[in-house]
Amino acid sequence: MDLEEIMDKLEDTVYKMENEKLTLEESYQCFSEGMKYIKEGNQAIDKVEKKIQILMESDEEDE
Repeated sequence: MDLEEIMDKLEDTVYKMENEKLTLEESYQCFSEGMKYIKEGNQAIDKVEKKIQILMESDEEDE
């Protein structure tokens, strides 16, 4: 799943928690799901940051 898909899933989860009447168990499941998406999103961002850093270092070496 790419970062955009992760963010869409997270937004859907937050919307559900804010706008639907959920049981305590359903709220907990949504919270857990949201935390999973946050973790996946952070990992995706870390990958992109590493790629950018490599490109910037490569560009500096070429100068």
